[in-house]
Amino acid sequence: MTLRQRIMAVIPYVLLVLTVLPIVVGYFWLALSSFSVSTEGLRSTGFTLSNWSFLSEPPFGRGYPSIWRVTFNTFVIAISMTTAVVIVSSLAGYALSRLNFPGRKSFLSLTLILHAFPSVTLLIGIYFVLRTLKLYNTLTGVGLVMIGFELPFGIWLMKGFFDNVSWDMERAALIDGASRLRVWGEIILPTIKPGIAALSIFAFISGWNAWLIPKTFTIGAGQNATLSVFLNNFRGDTVAVQWGAVTAVGLFQLIPVAIFFIFTQDLLLSIYAGGAKGGT
Repeated sequence: MTLRQRIMAVIPYVLLVLTVLPIVVGYFWLALSSFSVSTEGLRSTGFTLSNWSFLSEPPFGRGYPSIWRVTFNTFVIAISMTTAVVIVSSLAGYALSRLNFPGRKSFLSLTLILHAFPSVTLLIGIYFVLRTLKLYNTLTGVGLVMIGFELPFGIWLMKGFFDNVSWDMERAALIDGASRLRVWGEIILPTIKPGIAALSIFAFISGWNAWLIPKTFTIGAGQNATLSVFLNNFRGDTVAVQWGAVTAVGLFQLIPVAIFFIFTQDLLLSIYAGGAKGGT
């Protein structure tokens, strides 16, 4: 191998390192700051565990929820959102990809418009709807709103995966007398596991890290608060921000997402773009 060929082979790795390095440094500072009294750049001025005291006692005093109650609320919303979005999106995506029914194109256009529509402009209307249904300041209300905002994206994503699945296996199963629901659950879904994994991660991260909707439709840092709302309360108008505690809570919030990604990364890496188009 000539010198030029060696240089050309090394260039992609150098670009990859330069691209990833700022992200790695950022996470390193996050971990360092969470165990430090303070930091000067990337250097700690002293080691401490006081930033993690929120694990044993509420950081905002009596009357405020503990970190474990807040984590449970966030977990319930994220898991409920992931489950509902994956099930509904896979059913709707399959119908839109495989069935030719009246209003199909109009429905597709509507879901695309809803996905592009800025959610912040709907907050006032949603507030009145939740108050009417007595779902304001409840986890159920927050979860339903977040599911509704995530469904248009999920439906389009799943339809794209269904379109890339060949009709051959499906036709054979239908000829043998299998129902559409059985074909969907036993034949088609196993072939699009990467798509289900991708949508699951998007929905879980969206539900786990959501701030605007939980902040808008829950009251303060009450018993229905989520981790993002909880973290926002460390920022006071008259008190200096405790960056060590902020980074500790942020690192605590990051752990479940990292674990979820570790168990689904193999499916994400196997996402394919081939196949015959199934829809019309």
